[in-house]
Order: sequence, then C-alpha cells, then structure tokens
Amino acid sequence: MSTTRVRRELPELPLTGWEETKNTLHLWAQIVGKVRMASTAPRNHWWHATLYVDVRGLTTRRMQARDGVAFEIDFDFVEHRLVVATNRGDVESFELADGLSVAAFDEQLHATLARLGIDVVIREQPYRVPTTTSFPEDQEHASYDRDAVERFWQVLEWTDEVLEEFAGWYCGKTSPVHLFWHSFDLALTRFSGERAPALPDANPVDAETYSHEVISFGFWAGDANVREPTYYSYTAPEPADLRQQRLRPNEASWTEYGNGSLALLPYDAVRSSPDPRAALLAFLESAYRAGAGLSGWDQAALDSSWCPSPPELSKILAGEPTPRAGGTASPDP
Repeated sequence: MSTTRVRRELPELPLTGWEETKNTLHLWAQIVGKVRMASTAPRNHWWHATLYVDVRGLTTRRMQARDGVAFEIDFDFVEHRLVVATNRGDVESFELADGLSVAAFDEQLHATLARLGIDVVIREQPYRVPTTTSFPEDQEHASYDRDAVERFWQVLEWTDEVLEEFAGWYCGKTSPVHLFWHSFDLALTRFSGERAPALPDANPVDAETYSHEVISFGFWAGDANVREPTYYSYTAPEPADLRQQRLRPNEASWTEYGNGSLALLPYDAVRSSPDPRAALLAFLESAYRAGAGLSGWDQAALDSSWCPSPPELSKILAGEPTPRAGGTASPDP
C-alpha cells in the first residue's frame, strides 16, 4: 500500500483579520467547556474539561446528565450551529451568527439544556482571559465571521491529524489531542513517568496540570502577547540551558514566556513550507529532543514501534519531504 500523501493547502489565518470573532468564539467555548466539566467525571490533569476536533467542528464528546441521560454538545462549523444531542434521540440547535453575543449564547444554551432536562449550573465567569464580564452580562463580544471560523477549523483539523501522528511515536503516557478552552489551544502532552517537584504556591489548576514531568506541544491562533497563529512547545520542569538547544526548522525560535521558555514556530512558516507536515513534525521532534535530552528522559525506551527509524527522523529534522511514518508495517486484520 502506498504511503504517499496528497498535500492539503492550508489557509491563511492572520489574527488581525478575525480577532474579534476569535475572542467571541473563545468565550462561547468556555461556556460549553464548563458544561462539560460539570457533566463529566474528573480526570487527571483536567482532561475531563477539554473539547475535541471532529469532522464538523468541535465537540464535547459524550457527557452524562444527573438522571443518566447521555448527551453531547457540538460546534458545527459546516452549518454554523451549536448542536445538543442526547441518547434519547433529541437533537436541538441554534444558529451561530454575527451579532450573537456571549450573553445570548449563554442564555440559549442553558435554555436548550433545560428543555431537554439536562441543564447544569456553571460558574458564569470567564477564565484566564482579559475580559472579566460575566457570561450573562457580556453583550460586547458578538462577532462571528463564518469564513474565518471555517479556516480556523481547517487548521485545527490538519494540526490534529499531525499531532495524532506524532503522538503515535511515543509509548509513554500521552494526553489525548484536545483543545483547552481556557487558553483556546489545541494541545498534546508527553509524560516521562516521573513526578515533578511541587510548584510553590501553585493554584489547584496548575498543581494538577504540572504534577508530573511533561513536554507539551500545541497550536493557538494568537493572542495579545503572540500576535500570529503559532505552534509551541515547552518543558516542565524546565531544564537548564533549554534555550541553547537547536530547533527545526530554521524559522523556529525560543522565547521567554512567563517564568519559563517557549519554543515557537509561526503557522505561516508551516503553511508556506514545501512540506507543511514535515516542517511541523521537525519542530515537534526537535523541541521534544531538546527537553527530553536535558531532562534525562530515557528516549529510546519511550519510542514506540511506530516511531520513525533514526535515518527517517534525520530526514524529518533536515526538512526533507517524507511519507507518513509507519514504523513496523501494520499486519492484515
């Protein structure tokens, strides 16, 4: 079977062209994410709170109401609707449109859930974003550019596919590829298997998130600090001299961020690359090697059978076009 892949053209996604829409969508996602968090059993590292990329947009996946009814909430970016479905066969939705404020979105979602008998109480405050206006009172954020949202979803869908491939190279503990609604980033995390030293004065969220040694990777569309869509990676706890390690491709760089360092690769550098997949995989692998090598992770033991061979990895890091890595050939079913 051929492993040749057809290149997908990645769309432009300048932050300045859709920032108001992004901020509105981010707050809508926080509301839905809080419903998920209130309707799902807790998981380590807050994995019960995240959203996921699916074939039409973003989804909560299956949740459980108190009376045993299973339901899910989907952002449908094909028809631009917010859809609530249950295992009883109920399907209700409302339009995602320009002019729909955060307050109106919040009201319509809770009204829909109440009609279905599955509503939950959430903390109606945004989390770790510049605005502090409660969801029911937020009339300011009401922008929705359909074209921009579709392009954002296309980038998420493509990035999700590459992150899933990269996740398969690792046989240690790995997070799902999921979207964290507090920072609105699509993320994947690898774990060494060792506990990390407790963070001094950490809040409960960070204490749970960084309880173990991690190297995280992800994508976000840009924000007040990083003014363009960007891929990132960080290592926590951060080893000494991390910023001295080489990143690939050449457009990638280290930057100081908060109390640590971020490896950054602009999305436009990936999009304009002759082989965007190879460029992103080179970035992910180089950032992983930098953090894992300095932190003393047993990289050979943590490689899965699907990890590319050393010569294949060398080609990826060199930016050479490569077929999708497969490791040992899949047996016939």
